[in-house]
Amino acid sequence: MDFIISGVALLVGIGIGYAIFRYVLKQEYQKSVAKAEKDAEKIKGEKLREVKEKFQAKKSELDREVQQRNSKLQQAESKLKQREAVLNQRQEELAHKKQELDSGRQSIEAQKQNLERKKQELDSLQAEERARLETISGLSAEEAKNNLIESIKDEAKTQAQQYVNEIVDDAKMTANKEAKRIIIQSIQRVASETAIENSVSVFHIDSDEVKGRVIGREGRNIRALEAATGTELVVDDTPEAIVISAFDPVRREICRLALHQLVADGRIHPARIEEVVAKVKRQVEEEIIETGKRTAIDMGIHGLHPELIRIIGKMKYRSSYGQNLLQHARETANLCAVMAAELGLNPKKARRAGLLHDIGKVPDEDPETPHALYGAKLAEQCKEKPDICNAIGAHHDEIEMTTLLAPIVQVCDAISGARPGARREIVEAYIKRLHDLEQLAMGYQGVTKTYAIQAGRELRVIVGADQISDADLDILSADIAKKIQDEMTYPGQVKITVIRETRAVSYAK
Repeated sequence: MDFIISGVALLVGIGIGYAIFRYVLKQEYQKSVAKAEKDAEKIKGEKLREVKEKFQAKKSELDREVQQRNSKLQQAESKLKQREAVLNQRQEELAHKKQELDSGRQSIEAQKQNLERKKQELDSLQAEERARLETISGLSAEEAKNNLIESIKDEAKTQAQQYVNEIVDDAKMTANKEAKRIIIQSIQRVASETAIENSVSVFHIDSDEVKGRVIGREGRNIRALEAATGTELVVDDTPEAIVISAFDPVRREICRLALHQLVADGRIHPARIEEVVAKVKRQVEEEIIETGKRTAIDMGIHGLHPELIRIIGKMKYRSSYGQNLLQHARETANLCAVMAAELGLNPKKARRAGLLHDIGKVPDEDPETPHALYGAKLAEQCKEKPDICNAIGAHHDEIEMTTLLAPIVQVCDAISGARPGARREIVEAYIKRLHDLEQLAMGYQGVTKTYAIQAGRELRVIVGADQISDADLDILSADIAKKIQDEMTYPGQVKITVIRETRAVSYAK
């Protein structure tokens, strides 16, 4: 019974608690709903304020843009109005100018018609005047024109000749002075020793007993030596001397050195002679190459072909008119360098051309062409530059000069060969040159006598006074000088003096 009462009491307590819970829960729910509604109202108000603010900002921004666009439209409209005003003004100006042009064109047409009328009147007056002049002079207009042209031509020729003479005189005064200065400075700054070569060499011996050993039994030693060297040995009564004769200086030098070694060794027989001569030939060939190299180094010339170096070395044993060829080439090269420097040209190229200008005189075989052309061919084969080859080939005027190096080499070659003591000339050739010089001048009309004086460096020409006038003397002198340049070979320069003499002869009886 108590258990039942306890259970009922528990159920009643539970029901009361549940009712209280529902009441409390309802109260809390109502409070939450009220709070939520307040929060919602608050958020709604805030959102409305934000929307209003954004709307106001957008509106103000749109108002500014509209205002800016309106101002731009107003500016564009004002510009268009200004342009319209300018265009209207220009149209008015163009219309005014068109009116002026129309009036000016009418005026020009009137002036043109007036000019045509005056031209016709002038032509008629000229025709009448020409007819009157032809009647008075008895000449037609064409004949008078030709006479006037001829007279003007004669006057122009006279004035031109006077002008040419003045130019030539002025050029002679300045050019000769400058040329002499350059040549004198070049000669003074270059010194070269004089070397005279002969066609014989003398080998000195200690005693005449050596002559017998050189000759050998029945002359076999001397014949073997002559055959091996290509020379001729003269063993005569000249005390303590053996004469070696040959036109080739290299052969004479080989024979001299071979004789020196044979005499010093004491063993002289044909086999030994051939052995020594072969050895000396190799030594001389090495000496030639060494001489060429040393010369190129001394002259400051680089990049020469080995064949050109050998040819330069061979010049040591060659001579031209008694002048050592290597000394002549070195002297010419130094003169070319000095003269090129004075003229503002490349002195290295000039020195190179001067050293190589006579390489055609020492060929390994006898060429049929002149030495200048042969030398130019050799230089071209050895890859020398065209201006160097032209200077070599043209230094005797056998080909045309195409560069400024050619006349420099020609002049310096003449200076080196023409200086006192440089060369000796065969008497017969010297006399023949003087005779040819005189005969060349005698071939001109009006020449009565010619005299070659000062060793052929001056030619005096006597002309007949009744055959040649004073005005023709300059022309005759220039013609003779040009013909000498073209047809003759001579060292230095030749002065041509033409003399016209008038004589009056009377006899008292």
